[in-house]
Amino acid sequence: MATAVRARRLSPATRRNLLYGLLFTSPWIIGLLAFRGYPILSALWYSFTDYRGMMEPKFVGLENYSYLLSGNGDFYVGVVNTLTYTVMALPAAVLTALVTAVMLNAKIRAQAFYRTLYFLPVLVPDVALSIVWLQMFNPQWGLVNAVIESFAHALGATNYVGPGWLASEYWSKPTLVLMNMWLVGNAMVIYLAALQDVPQDLIDAAAIDGAGWFQRLLNITIPMITPVIFFQLVTGLIGAMQLFTQPWVMTLGQGTPANSMMFYSMLLYRNAFVYFNMGRATAMAWILFLAILALTLLVFRSSARWVYYGGEERR
Repeated sequence: MATAVRARRLSPATRRNLLYGLLFTSPWIIGLLAFRGYPILSALWYSFTDYRGMMEPKFVGLENYSYLLSGNGDFYVGVVNTLTYTVMALPAAVLTALVTAVMLNAKIRAQAFYRTLYFLPVLVPDVALSIVWLQMFNPQWGLVNAVIESFAHALGATNYVGPGWLASEYWSKPTLVLMNMWLVGNAMVIYLAALQDVPQDLIDAAAIDGAGWFQRLLNITIPMITPVIFFQLVTGLIGAMQLFTQPWVMTLGQGTPANSMMFYSMLLYRNAFVYFNMGRATAMAWILFLAILALTLLVFRSSARWVYYGGEERR
């Protein structure tokens, strides 16, 4: 027994190296605990309190959660809007980025110019982009409707009027989806890197066997980049569930028309910084965290069926 205890003791050199390692990483550890760990734990505590910012928190148990889950304060309006947008925007963005990357991976003239052109929208600040998009999709004098109506009139539909876009409760979310499809520059670059990492000998062997371009894309290229598609799916899901800046700027925080753009994050912000009900806002934040965690775990569980990593046999 004594021999086993002595064997488990760290040698002086190991203890010294451990001490030096903790010493050099201590700024990062302290920052993690102070700026990440403490806020997370304090938010969990405040979610069980009636906390108004300047007042002492009052413990109320599960009252904040029961209030929200009972449907008060437009809670389910925000949930439905957010989930609807996510279902629409996530596959559209993933597919748009992938198709764009495949096209820009082809050997064409001015390839670098086109890649830069498709990436540029990402560099526009969200607030400026929202204002520009709001003007372009204005149903009365916006550029988009002007172009659509010009084509319609040229085809003989002289009485045609373009969609309401952001002024219509039915078109407001599709307009945001179009904006999200326009901002695929970051995902496009990642897909381009993945496409260039696909072994060329596999593609050449398939071409020799008579496989066409689409067959090579479907059976070789896409399976080889499924880890990147999986990554974009997870990150896109997290981003879509937290949509805030664009609808807030476009509707001045009102979520109009008819609450069709009142997303969950906007309700959270309103509770925290308009009503100053920090306890209820932190409860909403934890509900959002658990919802994103559950959906992400579902995506991870499904990945075993369709994500292929090099060296594995396809099932």
